[in-house]
Amino acid sequence: MQSKADKSETDKRPLTPAAERALAEAEARRAGAAGGKRPEPEVGGRDGPDPARYGDWEKGGIASDF
Repeated sequence: MQSKADKSETDKRPLTPAAERALAEAEARRAGAAGGKRPEPEVGGRDGPDPARYGDWEKGGIASDF
């Protein structure tokens, strides 16, 4: 378990170049996501919610497993 003194020393350490790149990439990704751009609609897909996300595996009495 870290004491408060240990944590303050950890906070003062400089970030590695890889960590700085990762933080910059994450910030750019968040800025892009905040733009509100919606994905292209699926062509030929089924109506309704995505069965993989909502557990709706049956359509018209036919169960599907993909």
